[in-house]
Amino acid sequence: MKILILGAGAVGGYFGGRLLEKGEDVTFLVREKRQDQLHKNGLVLKSPHGDAVLHPKTIQSTSSDEPFDVVFLATKAYHLDGAIKTIEPFIREYTLIIPLLNGIEHMEELRAYYSPEQVLGGMCFVESTLDRDGAIIQTSEMHELVFGDWNGHRTEQIKAIEQVFSGTKTNFRLSENIQQEMWHKYLFITTVSGITSLMRSPIGPIRDTLEGRTYIQQLFEEIRLIMESHRAPILDGIVEKQMQILEKQAPQMKSSMLRDLEKGASIEADHLQGYLLLLAERYGVETPLLRLVYQHLKVYEKNISV
Repeated sequence: MKILILGAGAVGGYFGGRLLEKGEDVTFLVREKRQDQLHKNGLVLKSPHGDAVLHPKTIQSTSSDEPFDVVFLATKAYHLDGAIKTIEPFIREYTLIIPLLNGIEHMEELRAYYSPEQVLGGMCFVESTLDRDGAIIQTSEMHELVFGDWNGHRTEQIKAIEQVFSGTKTNFRLSENIQQEMWHKYLFITTVSGITSLMRSPIGPIRDTLEGRTYIQQLFEEIRLIMESHRAPILDGIVEKQMQILEKQAPQMKSSMLRDLEKGASIEADHLQGYLLLLAERYGVETPLLRLVYQHLKVYEKNISV
């Protein structure tokens, strides 16, 4: 099975690297600078689950139009429009697309542009970053990639993919309820990214103060109300469950959005918090804390664009 991964960064590089390490046919679609880096240094993984130096196949968008069986989108949401067009030459009617973007809004765009049956749900949990030499540094033991048919079907093609993804040093998991799992992750990461970015702090100091914990709970509840108004398939008691997950996070845990803020990089404010605010306006849900978080992020975007 031929696998194409758009992006060889902290997410695509890590999970693609684990598949390549197993011996699967993996190609990375990358820009010229990253391609040169991979040719020079290899794909370097530094992880609690085992280090590796791999030598992957790489292509650029203008260098090939060969078909692939599976295409992973491992890019930031603000690159989605370009990513959709970049992968188009490699897509055939049998190709399955697995996006690993945060949030939900991108699923609407992908399923409108390509055949809805081709676009699986996908998400991942990994704390990783690139160092200055392009090595992928995994900063905690968490590393799971979840995928599944949008409507929960377990087709022969999906079973074949599940088999290909098995036996690696990371956890690839087939979900039969990927929509619910993606909405639950959306609730969690939007709250955590929002509160850590607003406070400019890792989760520990926020969680371990009375007012900080109150703000976390409030943001969870505001987003839950939006999702319930939208009839998203979230479970009863999900906020309590996610607060329990939050309790288990290391005190020094930072959201990827906070790390991007600290670097002066672009952020996914519109795709995460912004999309929820559009839904809140549609359903008349009051979200004062979410609005404050979003305004804080938009001011940051103004400042870095000057």
